[in-house]
Amino acid sequence: MLKWALFFFIISIVAAAFGFTGISEASAGIAKILFFIFVVVFIILLVLGIMAGEALF
Repeated sequence: MLKWALFFFIISIVAAAFGFTGISEASAGIAKILFFIFVVVFIILLVLGIMAGEALF
């Protein structure tokens, strides 16, 4: 998911450089949403991993 966020961010930068502001804004918005979803999933899995580690040891 982080790879897709980076991909849309690069598309946003290239589109902005060529003057396609609509495409740039849309892809930047998608990149932002994907990044925040990645962060939330990462934090949830990190907490679950810590809790499972404490249960085993």
